Amino acid sequence: MQFIQRNRKTRDFHQAKWNEPVIFELHQSGEKGVEVPPVHDKVVETIGDGISAIPKSMQRKSKPNLPEIGQARVLRHYLRLSQETLGSDFNVEIGQGTCTMKYIPKVNEMLTRNPKMMELHPLQPEETVQGMLEVFYNLDLCMREISGMDYFSFQPSSGTQALFTMASIVRKYHEQRGEGEKRNEIITTIFSHPSQAATAAVKGYKIITLHPDENGFPDIEKLKEVVSVRTAGFVVANPEDTGIFNPKIKEFTQIVHDAGGICYYDQANANGLLGITRAKEAGFDMCFFNLHKTFAAPHMCGGPATGALGVTEELKEFLPVPIVEYKDGKYSLQYDLKNSIGKVRAFHGVAQTVLRSYAWIRSLGPDGLKEVAKIAVLNNNYMYHKVINIQGASAPYVKGHRLEQVRYSFEQLTSETGITTEDIQRRMTDFGLHYWTSHHPYIVKQPFTLEPTESYSKQDLDEYISALEQISQEAYENQSEILNAPQNSTIHKLVEEDYLDNPEKWCISWRSYLKKSKVKNHV
Repeated sequence: MQFIQRNRKTRDFHQAKWNEPVIFELHQSGEKGVEVPPVHDKVVETIGDGISAIPKSMQRKSKPNLPEIGQARVLRHYLRLSQETLGSDFNVEIGQGTCTMKYIPKVNEMLTRNPKMMELHPLQPEETVQGMLEVFYNLDLCMREISGMDYFSFQPSSGTQALFTMASIVRKYHEQRGEGEKRNEIITTIFSHPSQAATAAVKGYKIITLHPDENGFPDIEKLKEVVSVRTAGFVVANPEDTGIFNPKIKEFTQIVHDAGGICYYDQANANGLLGITRAKEAGFDMCFFNLHKTFAAPHMCGGPATGALGVTEELKEFLPVPIVEYKDGKYSLQYDLKNSIGKVRAFHGVAQTVLRSYAWIRSLGPDGLKEVAKIAVLNNNYMYHKVINIQGASAPYVKGHRLEQVRYSFEQLTSETGITTEDIQRRMTDFGLHYWTSHHPYIVKQPFTLEPTESYSKQDLDEYISALEQISQEAYENQSEILNAPQNSTIHKLVEEDYLDNPEKWCISWRSYLKKSKVKNHV
């Protein structure tokens, strides 16, 4: 076997492997983590036993189905799991394209861990949370300046839910105008996030998808062909998930407006736009930002996230309630929006996420936000010119500068070596790095999407690029290194199965696992 010299820029990495079971399998009957003392007699005399006051309909008929396990074993369990996990604080997290994985300032994390924040409750009287309501209100003002919108809601719990909320506003808007039945189509683009089409479809809309022209831009001539009196709205990401910015976006929104439609903007990919362009000037009626991406709050494995949703004055009355307003020296939650779509989640928003993002914006100021965009674009274009020179790699469509990310392709490498982008994905973990094969469908063949953000140094970028260079060399000279990967990770190559595509094999909880696997004698 030919030996390939390891590139000195990459790290000698081997991840800890514990073969750790799920916590339910660590259950031992009678083992205790905390022994809860009985209620003192004087407490019972004063306030009761704490249980009998609960309505019978809300009392459990049996104890919760939780594992019994001691504190020391719980600690070891979660520490071992943490050693088997890659994350943005652990490795160079460039490979999660479109997700804007950046450094989360730890001073902001300290803010959210303040007991005054940790103990907030959404049902507290307004007079006891004036400080937090002020933060919500001030972040609203900041987001207005960044986007040009007139009002913001922080109620949506994700970017996808923000898209669903905007689709709901589109429907309510046309219903109020007596056109709800007639306007039954939403136009989007193939390189926008799949959630755009999905959320509009959930609202009952027919989806019309624009494909790119030869340069990768949404085809404006196709838009002119499909827009009609049936058009309810147009939703798009710009830049799209390719990193290509559409310079004619104002023409797109004008065409849709002329037909009577609403234009709403997926700004999850906003990291290269801060202080440069705004949704208002591009002609949009609504937009959203992911606070858990662009505005330096963590993703946290799907939550708690926030899709900050902004609208123009005309659409304010349709926002989900409540919104925060300031009047007569007091902050309050206002519910009296005439045509509100109602609520999209139980409470107003994730206070800790809002605080993190507000602190990040205030620490940077307008000049700092613009600097974030400049560095993100600089990093991305440095990486772009390095990656397209790797043997077998390319960046389809328009050549030259990209914005904050790029959707690359290893189609040439695959055709010449048989090594696929999924093979490369597994091999990247041997370097302690993450690599994402992008959204389906694979319009870009053998894709991978990289987004370096502003958080990474030139040395970080070079480390990631060097790993790709070495893997490309292996693909052409020593394929066994890739085909047997991962070798230094917690797991090795998975057997090809239909787990992700077969709902009968999905187990999103321990209870569903027990039901589907028919495992007996467990908790």
